[in-house]
Amino acid sequence: MKPGLAKGLAVTLRTMMRRSGTRQYPEAAPDLAPRSRGVIALFEENCTVCMLCARECPDWCIYIDSHKETMPAEGSARPRSRNVLDRFAIDYSLCMYCGICVEVCPFDALFWSPEFEYAAYDIAELTHERERLREWMWTVPPPQAHEPNADPPKELR
Repeated sequence: MKPGLAKGLAVTLRTMMRRSGTRQYPEAAPDLAPRSRGVIALFEENCTVCMLCARECPDWCIYIDSHKETMPAEGSARPRSRNVLDRFAIDYSLCMYCGICVEVCPFDALFWSPEFEYAAYDIAELTHERERLREWMWTVPPPQAHEPNADPPKELR
């Protein structure tokens, strides 16, 4: 018998004798990585409707509608205008979970949430509006602490 074949059979026999580690999913929740990607959550108060996330999305799965609102500015002759968010939706049937939208958001309005249970029987139900995205915001874990010997962030230098 060749040594490679004997080695392969030994690995197979060792694996066959081990107890399986199968978990019954609905009853036992899976152990997820600390910063696993599930869905994208929206912190609506930080969204300025800059449309950067929708423009950078390679799948064009982010839909944003807004309108301008003018408000008088104290000590100024001209009233100020600002964008008001009317609709923010993500179509998860198109999303490829690349995270570009989360990375390019300059105002920290988008975050990764570890939620992954949002299956639907109809593909049209996979477009989640801002109310649902806001609910997922409260499941976002806090950021990880910096390593003890790491350089301080560039903002603090």
